[in-house]
Amino acid sequence: MLAGIDLVTGHVHHSVCERHRSAEFVDFLKGLNAYYPVGTEIEIILDNHSAHRSKETQGYLESVPGRFKLVFTPTHGSWLNLIESFFSKMSRAVLRHIRVCSKEELRDRIVQYLTELNEDPKPFHWRYGLHAASE
Repeated sequence: MLAGIDLVTGHVHHSVCERHRSAEFVDFLKGLNAYYPVGTEIEIILDNHSAHRSKETQGYLESVPGRFKLVFTPTHGSWLNLIESFFSKMSRAVLRHIRVCSKEELRDRIVQYLTELNEDPKPFHWRYGLHAASE
């Protein structure tokens, strides 16, 4: 699954696919490119997966100069990426203890959850500090 959260609107962009290679990542970027108005810079926080740094990805980025700004988390620092927390929450809320008969059924359940979530998206408000947990 490839996903990204729009921090302004709370909309979750997603792609559920068999693999996570450069081709799938470039398709995800193309979807983001089509979604946002021309002239808007799209800033994405990413882990250091090879697909995010590949020649194919770089080729696509060069074809849309100034459109994307990629920020990479430190190696072994994926916990700094909000989407990792989202994946954890989704796993606990939707995927734990379910039984599916096929990959297609699993994919359909994930897409249904994300579609329902995007019907009324909520922006994420990051908090940091000792008092954040009690607020």
